[in-house]
Amino acid sequence: MSGATLAVRVARKAVEAEGICSFELVALDGAPLPAFSAGSHVDVQVPGGLTRQYSLCNDPKETHRYQIAVLRDAASRGGSVAMHDAVHEGDTLTISTPKNHFALAHEAKSHLLLAGGIGITPLLCMAERLANTGAAFEMHYCTRSRARTAFVERIGASSFAGRVHYHFDDGASVQKLDIPALLEQPQSGRHLYVCGPKGFMDVVLATARAAGWPEAQLHYEFFGAEVAQKADDGSFEVLLASSGRIVVVPPDRTIVQALAAEGIAVATSCEQGVCGTCLTRVIEGTPDHRDMYLTPEEQAAGDQMLVCCSRASSARLVLDL
Repeated sequence: MSGATLAVRVARKAVEAEGICSFELVALDGAPLPAFSAGSHVDVQVPGGLTRQYSLCNDPKETHRYQIAVLRDAASRGGSVAMHDAVHEGDTLTISTPKNHFALAHEAKSHLLLAGGIGITPLLCMAERLANTGAAFEMHYCTRSRARTAFVERIGASSFAGRVHYHFDDGASVQKLDIPALLEQPQSGRHLYVCGPKGFMDVVLATARAAGWPEAQLHYEFFGAEVAQKADDGSFEVLLASSGRIVVVPPDRTIVQALAAEGIAVATSCEQGVCGTCLTRVIEGTPDHRDMYLTPEEQAAGDQMLVCCSRASSARLVLDL
């Protein structure tokens, strides 16, 4: 975990829906916590030595607590299971100060929030902020079933309840979200925010781009992704600009892994190309981007990359390390 850290106490742990628990985190001494903005997340040191990113889902006006919610994922690499099984009320956790890679575009005329499952967490925080500022917005919340839908009571009691539309996979076809119809007419000043499972986000973003939504009006945050490997992956060299040292990255290792084997540590967190912790400037060479963090324009620029997952299209990369 890089950057400033905080020790917090789990003041409350609650079941929000089938497979989803929320955690209320407070300062050990009861003091106010650092301020955060809608869309922020914190890195959490999970029991067992893992670090995972969880979005803050409470109202940004609150200074006495952070609230996160965690889905118990059947495909978990250990983080969500540890949060559900090994973290209890009264426990102390180490977290980072809030970071925001998924901020609201406050200059927008209106906002469209699309949540898939646990992707509700940052968007719920956004809805709280937008309602507080009187901004125009609507939210569509897609889940597998009513039983798996977190924060229904909270949303129902909120001032923005009438702006939230629910869509259940096991419900009648008439209530299911028609993504092409919703996105078919992009509007000037209308910004789209999407978070949820990768498949859901891929469909939303592909549909929006095909309909002509400008990239600047698309905002998204991936929770996780498989690090892509290709059959023709080969070796390449990484030259460290600070020392001139050259490290060979073999086909079966990432840049981070190859550097670590040579005693060179790079700060990482998700190791899946979604959080941005290992973002590194590229001085020379052509990256082969495999992350879900950089925008298509940022990837095309080729001047930065996520070294936890991306590789090289050129024989050598010169990195600002």
